Amino acid sequence: MVRVIMGVKGTGKTKQMIELINSAVHSENGNVVCIERGPKLTYDIHYKIRLVEASQYDMSSYDFLKGFISGLYAGNYDITHIFIDSLTKIVASEATDHAVEEFLDWLNSFSEKNNIKFTVTISADASLATEGIKKYF
Repeated sequence: MVRVIMGVKGTGKTKQMIELINSAVHSENGNVVCIERGPKLTYDIHYKIRLVEASQYDMSSYDFLKGFISGLYAGNYDITHIFIDSLTKIVASEATDHAVEEFLDWLNSFSEKNNIKFTVTISADASLATEGIKKYF
């Protein structure tokens, strides 16, 4: 399952994600991972959540991010939920790029194959979302 939370800066995406992350630590049977750009969530999320600071890994493409997520899972089959905060800032791109749709479709396929949930935030006006992104709202 892939869920996308999309909105412009200041619409409460990160606050909503923090609430979802902190509730996931109690509701998920496995491990929960959060991938973020910058250390802004360090003190807001539960200490049991594995926080990954993406800028330490120079994620310059969606192919790199796919490999990174695959590697996370290969190293820990107990992961049940991965949160990705500010997808288009982690991999510099526009929300309207076709690559975003392709990445979300790949996430959905990976999710179904490995029984992992993904929650992704995208910082852009939701009215700009393509049909390929809207199907994950």
